[in-house]
Amino acid sequence: MTRQGYPSDVSDAEWKIVEPLLPRAKSESGRGRKRTVDMRAVYNGIRYVCRTGCAWEYLPHDFPPAKTVYGYWRKWEKKGVWQYIHDHLREALRKKNKRGAKASAGIIDSQSVKTTDVGGTGRGYDGGKKVNGRKRHILVDTLGLIIVVFAHAANLADSTSARMLLTESTWCEPTLGQVWADQGYRGERLQRVAQGCDLELEVVERTEPGFVVLPRRWVVERTLAWLGKHRRLSKDYERLPQMSECFVYQAMTALMLKRLTS
Repeated sequence: MTRQGYPSDVSDAEWKIVEPLLPRAKSESGRGRKRTVDMRAVYNGIRYVCRTGCAWEYLPHDFPPAKTVYGYWRKWEKKGVWQYIHDHLREALRKKNKRGAKASAGIIDSQSVKTTDVGGTGRGYDGGKKVNGRKRHILVDTLGLIIVVFAHAANLADSTSARMLLTESTWCEPTLGQVWADQGYRGERLQRVAQGCDLELEVVERTEPGFVVLPRRWVVERTLAWLGKHRRLSKDYERLPQMSECFVYQAMTALMLKRLTS
C-alpha cells in the first residue's frame, strides 16, 4: 500500500536540495553498518512535528519509529546540522532574490512565549509581557530571513540579550554593518557593544500613537508571524533553549525550501 503524504512532507524538488546537505552514513566511508532507515521519511517526520506541534511519541505510525526520528534530530542538533542547512538555504534564497549571499543590514527583535511543565533550563518571567517562559531573540536580514536566533529566559532584558546576539552575529554574518531596533534597545552600553562589533545600531522611534507600520521594523514582525504558523513554536515545549532555536531554524528552512522551488 502506497503511503499517503502529509502537507508537511518535502516535495521531490525540495528533497533534491536538502538531501545532499544531510550527513552521510558512516557505511559510505567504509565504517559502520549500512543505514537501513529511509532518511526522507525521517526528515518528513521532523517537519511533521514542527508544523503540527505534536509530541515525538505521537508521530503517525507510517513514519519511522519516534525514537529513531528524534534520535536523528538530536544527533544533528549537537553537530550543528540544522543551522548549517538553514544558513546554506538563506544564502541561496538571497541570491535568487538578486542579493548578495551575505547580508549587510539587519533588524533585531524578541518574542516572549510561554513554557510548559516539561521542565528544563532557561526559564523566567517577563514582567513587561506578563509571560512566564522564554524569549526568542532573532536577527533578520532585510528580506526577513533569520541570520541568528538566541533563546533564553524571558526575564533577561532585551538590551542584555541583544549584546550576546550582536556579538554572535559578527561571526555568523561578518559583512553585517547596519542594525535597526525598537525603543527597547536604547542605551549607551548596547551602543558600545555594537560599535565594538563594527555595527551601526539605529533605534526606530515611534512618532505617533496607535498602530503604525514603522520603517524597517515591520520586516522582523513579519518573520515572527511566519514562525507562528508552525504549531511547535506556539509555546516553548523544549527542555533546552538550543532545541527551541533548532525548531526556529527548521521552520525557516521549510519556508525557504518552498520559495527556492516555487
